[in-house]
Amino acid sequence: MNHEKIHVPVLLDEILDMLRIRPDGVYLDGTVGLGGHSSEILSRIPEGVLIGIDKDDDALRHAAETLGDKRVFLRKGAFSNISEIVSSLGIKAVDGVLLDLGVSMLQLKAMERGFSFLSQERLDMRMDKTQDLSAWEVVNGYPEADLERVIREYGEEPFARRIVREIVSQRKKARIETCKELADLIARVSRRRGKSHPATLTFQALRIEVNGEMDELRKGLAAALDILSEGGRLCVISYHSLEDRIVKNFMREEARGGLIELITKKPLPPSREEVRRNPASRSAKLRVGEKRGARV
Repeated sequence: MNHEKIHVPVLLDEILDMLRIRPDGVYLDGTVGLGGHSSEILSRIPEGVLIGIDKDDDALRHAAETLGDKRVFLRKGAFSNISEIVSSLGIKAVDGVLLDLGVSMLQLKAMERGFSFLSQERLDMRMDKTQDLSAWEVVNGYPEADLERVIREYGEEPFARRIVREIVSQRKKARIETCKELADLIARVSRRRGKSHPATLTFQALRIEVNGEMDELRKGLAAALDILSEGGRLCVISYHSLEDRIVKNFMREEARGGLIELITKKPLPPSREEVRRNPASRSAKLRVGEKRGARV
């Protein structure tokens, strides 16, 4: 697989501008992925340090190939572990943190990872392949009410009830094994038409549930702010309303408390040119806050 072709860092110019990168600074990419953002940051810190974190072992291996350098420290971990990871490296504070949320194209394109609508592989969606809970367990094992809650809350899917009824009816006959099987079921039931696949919102909800993304995001935002030096910047790219709402509310609350200054009063979207080049960027939103003090 050609990773150069499947990975295009989103809002790259905006990130590089907003981080205000210093040649001797310390920067943390909390979702290093294939290293697209990180490689550009690294090229601008000849005397600095880059810390790359990811839950996905495959992503870390590819990032190591892209970023192999003595200035780079790659570690496996979740947002909630950021403070511990930085401390373990003997680093007290960082000058900038980037969190690029959501699923990577590496995961979507790898059919065996069970993220794609087209995958004939078993439902999975685990970013960390060592964890127990997968989408298969959620779809086939969650009680009906819990499954509907997940799809309605995390997918904001208006047809959640109808979809869940069909899932429960189907799994009484036989387990729903593959992504394509589930995607086809949802397409039949929702009858939604449009540019997005009818299963988009349900798959989003399952991925969020499997990976505990909302809770991790809340913990990660707080941890990122804790490790920032005064004047350091937190840059967060979100891709759907649930993520963006959490980021917006967090930054506004911390700004009211005087801990950060809001650099972006409204989220920055990708340019028309970027969306033309990379349609996957169309829903991205960037929010930036600058640390101004410390929690009492």
